[in-house]
Amino acid sequence: MAAASPKPGEHEGVRQVVNDLWILVRDYAKQETIDPIKMLGAFLGWGLLGALALTLGIGFGALAIIRALQTQTGDHLTGSLSWVPYLFGLLFTAAAAGIAVWFIKRPFRHEEAPA
Repeated sequence: MAAASPKPGEHEGVRQVVNDLWILVRDYAKQETIDPIKMLGAFLGWGLLGALALTLGIGFGALAIIRALQTQTGDHLTGSLSWVPYLFGLLFTAAAAGIAVWFIKRPFRHEEAPA
């Protein structure tokens, strides 16, 4: 039995289907891999920027508390009590860390407003 020869327009139709399938698979792969990675990069960039700002803010806040207690309390926190300003700076830092952990562990919900 001899193989049937393809009709003149059949070869271009198969080529078009294979080409369309390749484009579909390529675009789907880009959509499911590259786009989420780009979004993750933006998310991480903003997160790192926020972490840096929070770190600087808490550090400068603790330093401000320490220096304010050292300079504004006169002779009251000198000698054997010179550690007290550092304790308040440490407590401020611990409180800020506790608040950050509380916000991180809090469940994230988008509740719809009642209609």
